[in-house]
Amino acid sequence: MVAGLITHAGMTCEIVPIKTTGDRILDRSLADAGGKGLFVKELEEALLAERIDIAVHSMKDVPVALPQGLMLAAILPREDPEDVFLSAKAASLKALAPGARLGTSSVRRKAQVLRARPDITCVLLRGNVDTRLAKLDGGEMEAIILARAGLKRLGLAARATDILFADEWLPSLAQGAVGIEIRQNDAYAVAAITPLEDSITAIELACERAFQGALDGSCRTPIAGLARLENGLLSFRGEVLAPDGSDWATAAFSITLEKNGKFEADRAGREAGEALKPRAAKWLTL
Repeated sequence: MVAGLITHAGMTCEIVPIKTTGDRILDRSLADAGGKGLFVKELEEALLAERIDIAVHSMKDVPVALPQGLMLAAILPREDPEDVFLSAKAASLKALAPGARLGTSSVRRKAQVLRARPDITCVLLRGNVDTRLAKLDGGEMEAIILARAGLKRLGLAARATDILFADEWLPSLAQGAVGIEIRQNDAYAVAAITPLEDSITAIELACERAFQGALDGSCRTPIAGLARLENGLLSFRGEVLAPDGSDWATAAFSITLEKNGKFEADRAGREAGEALKPRAAKWLTL
């Protein structure tokens, strides 16, 4: 997708595949392996070593603090951020049989599942989308939860059994957004990539990532949230959950943005995280 945008702008682009630690470790959860940053570490090392000029990330995998010398040059238009429920056994999470096995590797999704259905058995599910769908189709579990954005980008949106809309089921922070990271001192890349930024998505993610940064939770902390910008009004809801879904703390606000949308969104998200932090402290240090 990004290569197509660059080519359309009249530049040449070579795709350099890099297999990350997150891709290789499939026998345990990301939390046990070291967190979502495992999907970006090797790409950032390649950037700093000048083996590549840009790195393309799923933004929900990108830590708030970037390595010195690197910057996010563009955030692309966001795809639908919701999660989706997939099953051949039930039309929805609510309709699953008691004790059914649901596959996920996300501490957030597990906590949200257990909040809604504490009788469900969550089992580890790793691998790419095709691998996860194959495990579901093979009967290893009765249901799985995936990001709607990934299915849509792969042309597999029809596989979703039910959409978990954000008014009841908050997604991962920055879910559905793709970001492009470059070296700060690479003037050519800066000129080529910054025009690709979608200003609305960039403002929404500034809010969400500031909220995440203020909480400073571990990779074992279930954190969710979504910002929406419409007609100058930025609305945000976020939450931190106990890992077993037995308790949670929430934050929400709506503000009208004035002159510097990104800065104002960042400040509002950070303030929401700081206000929520005392109520969520017991889960942030797990």
